[in-house]
This record gives sequence, C-alpha cells and structure tokens, in this order.
Amino acid sequence: MDTVLDISYKNNGCYQVAVEEDYSRLGRLLSERFPGLKRICIVSDSNVSKLYLDNVISAVSPCADAVTSFVFEAGEGSKTLDTVNACYDKLLADDHNRRDLIIGLGGGVTGDVAAFIASTYMRGCRFVNLPTSLLAMADSSVGGKCGVDYDKYKNLVGSIYMPSLVYAATDTLSTLPVREFSSGMGEVLKAGLIRDEDFYDWQITNNAGIMERDASILQEMIIRAVAIKQYYVTVDPFEAGERMILNLGHTIGHALEKYYDFRYLHGECVALGTVAAAYISYKRSMLSSEKFDMIRDSFIPFGLPVSLDSFDTDAVYANIGHDKKNTDSGLKFILLEDIGKAVIVNDVTGDEIKDAIGHLIAGRDSHEQ
Repeated sequence: MDTVLDISYKNNGCYQVAVEEDYSRLGRLLSERFPGLKRICIVSDSNVSKLYLDNVISAVSPCADAVTSFVFEAGEGSKTLDTVNACYDKLLADDHNRRDLIIGLGGGVTGDVAAFIASTYMRGCRFVNLPTSLLAMADSSVGGKCGVDYDKYKNLVGSIYMPSLVYAATDTLSTLPVREFSSGMGEVLKAGLIRDEDFYDWQITNNAGIMERDASILQEMIIRAVAIKQYYVTVDPFEAGERMILNLGHTIGHALEKYYDFRYLHGECVALGTVAAAYISYKRSMLSSEKFDMIRDSFIPFGLPVSLDSFDTDAVYANIGHDKKNTDSGLKFILLEDIGKAVIVNDVTGDEIKDAIGHLIAGRDSHEQ
C-alpha cells in the first residue's frame, strides 16, 4: 500500500500526507521540500514534547541552520489567542521570517494552534504538521482548517491554511491513552459513514486489531480515512459546498463539547452527534430502524459513548446558535441516506434537533417518538 497521498486544492498547488511507522524519513522529506532552510520552530504541548520533541529535533536538525521549540501547556484550555501571542513573541525574538518553517508536533489542539500561528505570522509562513494522535492523523491534520477557541466557542477564530507536508508516524500511537485513541475512532468511523460503506464495514470487522493497535492495520486505516478526506478537500478546499459533509455529527457534537466545558473529547462528542444525526435521518425515514441501530451500536466496541446521563437539552440546543455552520438562510445539517452516503440539508427544524439531543439521554428508548 502506498504510504504517501497527494492532496491538491484548486489554484493553490498541493501537499503530501505521509503515513510512516516512525520519523526516519522525515529529514529527507524536509530537505527535498525546503532546500536551504534557515530556521525551524517546533510547536508542541507539554505532554507530547516530553515523549517526541528530542526525536524530532534530531530528525530535522540537519535540514536547517537553527532549530528551536515553543511548548505550551497541554489541553483544550491552551487553544487560545494568548497561546498564539506567546508564540509570536518567541518567533520575533528568534528572528523568524516567512521563509522559515513552523512544525506542529502533537494532537489536534497543537495542530490547530501551530497552523493558525503559521497562517498569520507575517501573513503566512511555511508549515509542516506532525500529528501524534489518531484523531489528528486521520482527520484534523488534513485539509488546512486551523484556529483557536474564543469565549468557549470551538474554533471560532481561524482560517483555512494548507500545510506543506503532513507526516504521521504511527509508532506515536503506542503512547496514546486509550480514551484519546477511542476519540480518534469517532472521526474514522464517521469517514466511512459519509462516503465508503466498505471502509466502514472493514473497521467493524477489524475492531480487535484496531483496538490492539496493530501497526499494519492502523496504517491501512489511516490511509483510507485520509483518502476520504482527500476527496472532499480536493473538490472543495474552502468549504463552499460538498466539504461540509465532513461535518457529520459536529453540529450537535460541538454543542455538547461546550455544554460540558470540553470534559468530553472531540471524537466522543462527534460519536454522540452522529448518533443524533442518524436519529433525525431515521425519523425522516431516510434510514431504516435496523441501520440506525447498527450505526449507533457500532461506536460502542471502540469505546465511544452513544448516550449520556440526564442533561439540559435546551442548554445544549442554545449552544448551536453560534455554530460556524449557521448561515443567514438557516442551519446546514448533515444527515445520512444510507451507510456511506451523507447529504447536506437545509430544513432541519429546531424541534427535530431538540428531539435528537434528547434522544441521547441514557435510558431513552432507541426508537422513542
């Protein structure tokens, strides 16, 4: 299986996504892409930096005259403009310019923060993403979306800025906590649900190997997930239309993240949001009851929630008011016509959404009217 995919985007070139076992090829790829590089700044968090920063510095040091690092406190709470400003100060102090390189080393938070810094520092400098979480490898590192949270609204301040290279070393997944790994599966299962029924079925069949983190299975899984995102990024790089399908589960998922103040991980909330979207699809007779049950139950073996204890449905619904998918004409919502076939709809009502949110409360009958 080819371990390198080319991601193209209209009128703006392309970049590569490499899925490798370790960082042994990283230096060579950087040297080929950035000859004569002067400075590299590696942006990482306090957890990942302890595990992999030294390895990455060793791998990239031959590629530049100087390699420095900026490390921020791990967690969603650091995904703010304050962190961005602190990194700006570091870059200015080290005389970084737009011809230099910023590398993001870490999970989704680090990737978002580092890419946003690269997209805005001196109006944009070169950027390479080294995702270390499953969620980042399979989803968030691809496609150029980046940003920070603002007033607890997820990714409210951001941009779309393409990296020069994404390099995923799957051996970093060996140190990923179980809950974080499961969170990543929320996005991987979503990928199959929106476009590739065969890939969705493959994940169900290979559940044991996936959860045991078999290296060859993980590599195939990540490449197949990235290939699905590759399609949407290629046809719609700036989310003007079809790329919105990637947001299956995210409208209600983001609302739950905010309601619980990010105590639930992103992939956990995507799983819950996908169950809610599938429920609306079922209630609209787009999905049979059997397929709705299959979709809901498929998250459970991967350690993902499909319901929560009692919560304030109105408060969760209120959080949707500032979702980025709102438009002047209404809320765009992603539903399922079948496993492997997602669609964009514009007429989902508030009552339907509230009903779907309420369906997530533990103890509700799966087909409750």
